[in-house]
Amino acid sequence: MRKPKPLFFAALAGLASTFLFFATAAQEQEEPRKSKVVFIAGKASHGRGAHEHRAGSMLLADHLTKSGAGFETTVVTNGWPEDESILDGADAIVIYADGGGGHPAMKHLQKLRELAEKGIGIGCIHYAVEVPEGEAGKTFLDSIGGYFEANWSVNPHWDASFKMPDHPIANGVGDYTIRDEWYYHMRFRKEMEGITPILTALPPAETLSRPDGAHSGNPAVRKAILEDKQPQHMMWSFERPENIGGGRAFGFTGGHFHKNWQNDDQRRVVLNAIAWISGVAVPEKGIPSTTPSDAEMEANQD
Repeated sequence: MRKPKPLFFAALAGLASTFLFFATAAQEQEEPRKSKVVFIAGKASHGRGAHEHRAGSMLLADHLTKSGAGFETTVVTNGWPEDESILDGADAIVIYADGGGGHPAMKHLQKLRELAEKGIGIGCIHYAVEVPEGEAGKTFLDSIGGYFEANWSVNPHWDASFKMPDHPIANGVGDYTIRDEWYYHMRFRKEMEGITPILTALPPAETLSRPDGAHSGNPAVRKAILEDKQPQHMMWSFERPENIGGGRAFGFTGGHFHKNWQNDDQRRVVLNAIAWISGVAVPEKGIPSTTPSDAEMEANQD
């Protein structure tokens, strides 16, 4: 029997390669890559209905996944993932957890900095914006643009009224008023480098009715509010300078009350922020998200 010539095999290989190329191209066209968002939900904290890190993260993740905007989400519970490979390929990491010295990132500051330097989006919700000053504070200034600093920032409960700015994170979000534990007088980068305020309001004097303390008041914040009447930023976006990796981030100081995720404007502004730091174009009307049912709100609470 005559043996096939080498050219015959080359032709077959060429046809196979061409077929594989077009098959792969067709598959990519049919299934565009989804943006990967990893939520790091902290351990159980307050009583039911407050600091519901797991339930809140799962709710937000579910709404991103169902939005049709192109997300795949993973929720890590009980703090920083034991297997950090789950962070591989992430477009954005969202931390919703207790902060201070017990912040999930405290033992992983170098990893957090490495992620930021790779241009990966990082978002922090509520208590997760607080870390101790020093190395942790510097890491947060470079990673998300600002943080809650004890004896400088404060954490009162109050009704804040917001007017939306011209920014993709505000797409589809109306001006709104809501009661939350709105932290303010945050420590930001010098001259607000790379920072755009998203939720801004002037806190009323009664938010400083408590005595001075690490989280309740101090001379600097009293002067800023009571004397200088300086509006405060409760949510901000951050575009990192290229010399520290580029990429995007946000800080959101609300999120104390789980029930507030049922507020369409509050939920959407955070969903938009997660999309924005992921590099996803935020639709003109914001990330699609229907009001969660009472059953959805009850699910997964600690």
